[in-house]
Amino acid sequence: MKGELELPPGFRFHPTDEELVNHYLCRKCAGQPIAVPAIKEVDLYKFDPWQLPEIGFYGEKEWYFFSPRDRKYPNGSRPNRAAGSGYWKATGADKPIGKPKALGIKKALVFTPEKPPKV
Repeated sequence: MKGELELPPGFRFHPTDEELVNHYLCRKCAGQPIAVPAIKEVDLYKFDPWQLPEIGFYGEKEWYFFSPRDRKYPNGSRPNRAAGSGYWKATGADKPIGKPKALGIKKALVFTPEKPPKV
């Protein structure tokens, strides 16, 4: 999968959180084109985290993906984070992205290799 997009030597994709939200996520949600398609669309919840480097574009330590968000219950607000052989657990406080008005939040997730708790 790597090498699907040819870019010049020295190219590094290392956007800030604000750049990710403003120039990639907002544009994607609005159906607008993205100048350099450096973020791959993948359903992350079908994979274990150690499989992701082989799926992503670029990077040795960081990869970026657009992924659908699923709900645990059809009419509920709780996200379903079951993935591969475990689940992603939210940790720490959410970090607002964007100033002066927050356009999104950054949430830290840690992979736990066991079945998700029943809630």
